[in-house]
Amino acid sequence: MGEQTILEALVLGILEGLTEFLPVSSTGHILLAGHFMGFESTGKVFEIVIQLGAILAIVMLYFSRLLNLAVTLPSSERSRHFVLGILLAFLPAAVIGVLAHDFIKTVLFETPMVICVALIVGGVVLLFVDRLVKAPRYHDVMDYPLWLCLVIGFFQCLAMIPGTSRSGSTIVGALLLGTDKRSAAEFSFFLAMPTMTGAVAYDLFKNRDVLSGADTTIIAVGFVAAFIVAALVVKALLAYVSRYGYGLFGWWRIVVGAAGLAGLLLVG
Repeated sequence: MGEQTILEALVLGILEGLTEFLPVSSTGHILLAGHFMGFESTGKVFEIVIQLGAILAIVMLYFSRLLNLAVTLPSSERSRHFVLGILLAFLPAAVIGVLAHDFIKTVLFETPMVICVALIVGGVVLLFVDRLVKAPRYHDVMDYPLWLCLVIGFFQCLAMIPGTSRSGSTIVGALLLGTDKRSAAEFSFFLAMPTMTGAVAYDLFKNRDVLSGADTTIIAVGFVAAFIVAALVVKALLAYVSRYGYGLFGWWRIVVGAAGLAGLLLVG
């Protein structure tokens, strides 16, 4: 492990922090960037674990709300309803993620062409959904019906295809089901906490025998970079989508996916 590897881990960590909560696929971005940089991580653990750094930024941002939920859970039916909704939304990814883990990591994560196509297709879908003229019925994540939470959870499973985007899938699903744009983003943030914590824990367990001290160092660099950058990005994202929607990110996905395809065709 040299300075070049540390620098690559830092760049990928910054990229993760910038894109984790945007509907553009952070995993797709760091896998494509890593491919063209020649970056290799043991068992692709780096690409999964650094996402938890970005998730900690959400925990920091919503700490007071999370603390209030914990305090009011025994007495507040509304708090219990919300927590149950998050758990229901998390369930499909937990089951399918465990069953399909090896296929996702050894096939989909190793196929840059799939990532590029998923970025482009997802961008087209995001542009279409963002322009739908549909009056929202749900404005507060605390009041989402349980059936809505569960269906959003199934949408999240689409993100097991790298390049699709976990936040993009959940946001598109929420918008199609009648939520407003800001609460769709907030629900995606809250759902990221159990989803990514579970994914990181399971991935570390699966790769516990092959990780080394060098892996720990580059993961730590990417983790810290992702946390710092994500903490700076999240509030700006909420303010932006509330005012302008998601169209810009649809075009972003299409441009990145097309550039990735061109790069693959030119240099492999």
